[in-house]
Amino acid sequence: MHHRGYLPVGLLLCWLVAVTPAQAAPPLEAAFIEDLQRLEARLQGGEPAAVKERALAQARRLAGGNAADRWARALYLQLAAGAASRQGAPARAADLLAEARRLDGLETAQHDRWLHDEARLRLAAGERERGSELLAQWLSRHPGEPGDHWRLTRALAELERWEAAATRLDQALAATPRPDARQQALAGAVLRRAGREGEALALLAAGLAESRDPARWREAAALAQRAGEPGRAAAIWEAGWRAGVLSGPEALRRRIELHLAGGTPARAAEQLAAALASGALDDDEANRRLLAQAWERARDRERALAAWQAVAELSGKGEDWSRLARLAHAWGRDALAERALAQSGQRPAP
Repeated sequence: MHHRGYLPVGLLLCWLVAVTPAQAAPPLEAAFIEDLQRLEARLQGGEPAAVKERALAQARRLAGGNAADRWARALYLQLAAGAASRQGAPARAADLLAEARRLDGLETAQHDRWLHDEARLRLAAGERERGSELLAQWLSRHPGEPGDHWRLTRALAELERWEAAATRLDQALAATPRPDARQQALAGAVLRRAGREGEALALLAAGLAESRDPARWREAAALAQRAGEPGRAAAIWEAGWRAGVLSGPEALRRRIELHLAGGTPARAAEQLAAALASGALDDDEANRRLLAQAWERARDRERALAAWQAVAELSGKGEDWSRLARLAHAWGRDALAERALAQSGQRPAP
């Protein structure tokens, strides 16, 4: 049985060639070698329960023996761990490997192979605390594969250790020239939670033009805003709109709002005016007010005054007429200012 988070036995466990001892390991009796080979063949043949029972019985029998017995016991424990893994019991498999690597006289290389396997099994079993600790210990002595760094990054993120996860992420990204979608999602989440929003945005924006996922475009624009780059947020949204990834009235209004916030109010006003004229957006008070604000920020005096007058006439609110009066007065349109002030119900200043 294959479980997410660890590999099948044939790939997970570091089997010795023909079950012979590694360099510097004590020599095994021929009977043990033959028995281990038979058990491995049975395991590969689909008999994990029987193999585990036999391997554990042999391991118990060899307890307290000499160096060769201890080495044989370690190999039986490894075999039992493989059987437990095949049975879908990663926690039990990890316990057996931990027992094997604690035996005296085990060479460092073999100890570390089992340490690595145990770490992955712990993580597969949901033991994130212990699994991440063991994997970090192994990586402190070995360069590891990119998957090891990503696995540890995810475990630390699930433990909400964001700074540690971000540090590990740096190593994962350095080892992965083109992260896949799942890795990019993890990286973005870790960087944001670690307060590195600028880096999260750069990562998310990389290859954005090739994406047809609206959620990714929306996330990139939102991240740019949170990073204090409203102009970039507007540019991302505009590109997504032009690419046809972002569409519909809601996305159109958001496009306009982002241009307004991002320092391109004239573009916002032009887009909104066109949308109202075509019926793409409702010609209501809220949109008319947004149009007036956009023309005002663009410093287009004639269009701004006309837009605010339209808002005031539509709403009938004294505050809207007052705003029109203040703008008209500031821009030297005294006659309009007086008419608007009269409509507001306020007395002109003496």
